[in-house]
Amino acid sequence: MLLQKDSNPALNTVTAYGDDYLEINRVRFRTAVSFTPEGLIRSLDLTSPADIDAELLRSLVGLKDARRDPLAFLDDAPPALPPDAPEVVLIGTGARQAFLPPAVTGALLSLGIGIETMTTQAAARTYNILMSEERRVLALLLPGEPTP
Repeated sequence: MLLQKDSNPALNTVTAYGDDYLEINRVRFRTAVSFTPEGLIRSLDLTSPADIDAELLRSLVGLKDARRDPLAFLDDAPPALPPDAPEVVLIGTGARQAFLPPAVTGALLSLGIGIETMTTQAAARTYNILMSEERRVLALLLPGEPTP
């Protein structure tokens, strides 16, 4: 008996990676990218983990501008998450794992969105597993260093 998991070609899948590139749906990228299982693959102008800030993460998740009524804190109501907000954000930081400061990740963590940082290759593999389990995952992957 042959057991084989069905794959959905409509979903964004990391199909290959190397030291300085990522391949998503058989299209090669040499820039930082962000994507979810469904939807567009966005190229980002990032070259290192230090380029990632809280506002970028908020916009990738789909949170609206944080400017609110100055007395809104009295309501203790956190910003509303979009219905398709990810459960987890995977951040691939290149060839080496780099952790992001709490000031960058705190807003999403306080809303219950997990953030995991790891090497880009590990993040690509983890993304494919979570995506195949039909989890709501967002990947932000930086390319590694080119090999000489």
